[in-house]
This record gives sequence, C-alpha cells and structure tokens, in this order.
Amino acid sequence: ALLANCGEALTNVDLIAVAAGPGSFTGLRIGVSTAKGLAWAEDKDCAPCSTLESMAWNLAGFSGQVCAAMDARRHQIYNARFQVDGQCPRRLTPDRAISLDDLVQELAGTQTPQLVVGDGAQLCYDALTAAGIPAVLAPPNLRMQSAWGVARQALALAQAGQTLSPAQLVPVYHRLSQAERERLEREQSAQTPHPQ
Repeated sequence: ALLANCGEALTNVDLIAVAAGPGSFTGLRIGVSTAKGLAWAEDKDCAPCSTLESMAWNLAGFSGQVCAAMDARRHQIYNARFQVDGQCPRRLTPDRAISLDDLVQELAGTQTPQLVVGDGAQLCYDALTAAGIPAVLAPPNLRMQSAWGVARQALALAQAGQTLSPAQLVPVYHRLSQAERERLEREQSAQTPHPQ
C-alpha cells in the first residue's frame, strides 16, 4: 500500500532497510522477517540498521555528543554514544546492553553535554543529571526512532558497501531473551550440588 501510494513498485526499490536491533525480541523478529521477505521476493540487498544509530541520525544536523538509550528493562538500557558534527554521527561506543550505573561511571567527570534520545531518554537523563553529568533531552519530535533515521543510516551502509543478502540478515539482540535466560538458570541450578 505504501509503494502504491508513492506510485512505485517493489521492483524499483534498490535496498530494503530495517532496524535490526537492539529492541524488543518480538518486534525485531517481525521487522527482520518482513524485510527478508520483501528482499527475497525481488533479490534485493538489505541494510541492517542499528536502532540506536538510526536515532543518532535524526540529530545529524546538530553538533555535540548524542547518547541513545532504549529501556531494556531488568535495570538496563540499550545504549550507544555518538559524536555528531552537523552532518553525520560517528560512533564513540558500540551498541550494548548496559546498566545506568555503568553508563554514569563511564561518563563521570565529563563536562560535555549529552544530547539524550530514545524511549529510555528520560531514564538516562535523570541518572546522568543526578550524578552531575550535563545532559539535555532531545526535542520531542527528534527523540524517538524514525523511518528517516533508518533510511539515512541505510544510505550510509550502502555507500560503504556494508549491505547484506536476505539470507545473511538476522536480528541483533545484544542479550539473551527471557526464555533463554530462564533455561540457563534452570540448567545451572540443576548442575549445582544441593547441600544435604
């Protein structure tokens, strides 16, 4: 319907872009599966975009440091930090699952304001400012992930020759799912000798 509304067809699309992670396990599976299906049907390349970097692209016109944060629950955020120069973001850290305490420790002593984006922006902002680290919430219209940010990162990946075939495209979770964590805990518990 989107292509028809634009007067286009899938055959005219050069690249299929998707936010491949981090994010919710179900959401990533659905998004990546949809992208794979569209790409496989027409033998198109795929751009596996970082959800966090896509958010940083929304602020590419600014200058300063961007701290992307998504609420990962379990006392963690998905996070990556970027330097933006008015044109594009440059990575300062990889995408990761990290506790707010660890992020505060990493940034302790910095006087460089952190422009915070993502659905974990308020959590991150509160933790940073409470620790005396300068932070600013991004404007509401630029704070969350957008299709434009994904598309802009996809263009950069294509220009750098970093696209994948549909078969190579997989979600990037950055930590185990709840079901996998519970299975490991059960296995470890079964292997631990119990006192008599």
